[in-house]
Amino acid sequence: MEIERINENTVKFYISYFDLEDRGFEREEIWYNRERSEQLFWQMMDEVNYKEDFTVEGPLWIQVQAMDKGLEFVVTKAQVSKDGENIELPTEDGETVDVPVDKKIENMLEDKYGTSGGNNDESEEEDNLSIIVSFRDFEDVIQLSHYFADFTGSAEDTLYHYNGSYYLYMEFSDELLDDDIQEDFISQVLEFADDTDVTIHLLDEYGKKIFEADTFAQVRSYFPVEV
Repeated sequence: MEIERINENTVKFYISYFDLEDRGFEREEIWYNRERSEQLFWQMMDEVNYKEDFTVEGPLWIQVQAMDKGLEFVVTKAQVSKDGENIELPTEDGETVDVPVDKKIENMLEDKYGTSGGNNDESEEEDNLSIIVSFRDFEDVIQLSHYFADFTGSAEDTLYHYNGSYYLYMEFSDELLDDDIQEDFISQVLEFADDTDVTIHLLDEYGKKIFEADTFAQVRSYFPVEV
């Protein structure tokens, strides 16, 4: 995928149909399957954010152009006006252009792909807290696993290897751990690991899963404490 940073608020990227198929998508479903088109888009945005530090906050203005050998995306960050009736799009000269909210441009790829039919309302359930940390050396993973030898598994975890480093994804269950315990646990993890901007979508797409679950217990079984 080719990425070009236009300015602070706008980024342009291009994906060929060959690259699209290598990611597990078919050309036809991108045009007719709304769910799959959004899945592809957010995978690409994760990669853009990782490479260009283009953090998505608030609504987006998205332009998609179908070309002979691929798709070109131009994504611009926007803001909702104070009265909530317009989307304010920044221009190259530093000014803004107002677009009515009722055009729903903040709804990802709405104009290009249309609606998929049915009821599109989604419940706004609060997600469980999750983190991704990186390790400079696998020895740090081993030490962390023994440090949490009594860890009861109140979180989902997966260990990845990507781009020469190890990454641990953890998702905590609010039903099993309260906020204070979660924060304390994370602070202890960060004594052995570093915080990272790498996303779970990027790791799932390009990383290699070392342990899909019960990482600490499995690492200890392969690397027991030497007596």
